[in-house]
Amino acid sequence: MKAIAYYHSLPINDPHSLQDIELPEPVAGPRDLLVEVRAISVNPVDTKVRQNVQPEDGAAKVLGWDVAGVVKAVGSEVTLFKAGDKVFYAGSIARAGGNSELHVVDERIVGHMPKTLGFAEAAALPLTAITAWELLFERLGIQEGEQDQGQSLLIVGAAGGVGSILTQLAHQLTGLKVIGSASRPQTQEWVRALGADLVIDHSRPLSDMLKAAGQPQVTHVASLTQTDQHLDQLVEALAPQGKLALIDDPKALDVTKLKRKSLSLHWEFMYTRSLFETPDMLEQHKLLNRVAQLIDAGTLKTTVGEHFGTINAENLRRAHALLESGKAKGKIVLEGF
Repeated sequence: MKAIAYYHSLPINDPHSLQDIELPEPVAGPRDLLVEVRAISVNPVDTKVRQNVQPEDGAAKVLGWDVAGVVKAVGSEVTLFKAGDKVFYAGSIARAGGNSELHVVDERIVGHMPKTLGFAEAAALPLTAITAWELLFERLGIQEGEQDQGQSLLIVGAAGGVGSILTQLAHQLTGLKVIGSASRPQTQEWVRALGADLVIDHSRPLSDMLKAAGQPQVTHVASLTQTDQHLDQLVEALAPQGKLALIDDPKALDVTKLKRKSLSLHWEFMYTRSLFETPDMLEQHKLLNRVAQLIDAGTLKTTVGEHFGTINAENLRRAHALLESGKAKGKIVLEGF
């Protein structure tokens, strides 16, 4: 089967950083689906793994943790899907990625694809939707409905992949006042269109920007990028007993700064359930099915920002380069081999 992989961690402008290769077809385990990959999307985790994880023993390493496709075969213990089902999912980081014609994935982290979307539009959703959902409802403890009316959520980096779906979830499903940050006019307009009540510029001091906009404090923060650079401003902006959630990987974080206000810190990593096969691993299957229902109902919309064409090494290198530039808006998708 065709696949895109790397053998050495290299800068993305090196033509060997991602290569078109051939691999044997994978075989589904008892709880696995064998999926014909129709579309993929690219996430910052792809670039981080490529840059920092050297393949073992000269083996090819396949990236890609957002897939939309069709079930070709099922394992002996599968109960949730059958051959021919259209599915979308973010696979396990402990297994081979989905940048290949065929892919195996545990059925417990797979959802039925939205009926109203094509494969490329669906592929943009799983990883970011799971991350945003778990961050909002499980880590920060926000409730669906109007129970949290009067409280506020600042989303730092609201125009990116996770921010684009988190803004929608918070706007559509909760009573929170949603404040998004973005640094360029086109990304700020994108965030407004997704439902943010207020948009500020995170290239300037966040606390000052909030005060100037008449929002001196917020009760919740979702910090999606550059948390270490913004930490002092976030602590200042958070109300006493507020909550800070993050998804990025700061090299250092002085959490003692949170003590004076009794602020709580929450880390979201959507791979935790699949990595440790937690007892509630099935929640990601249920979550994706719920997202599909919300998409089909028109409550949420896909977050495709760029369609980079066919799934091949050249186009994936372009996608990685755009993500590494920090200028991506929404999700980058590729479709077909």
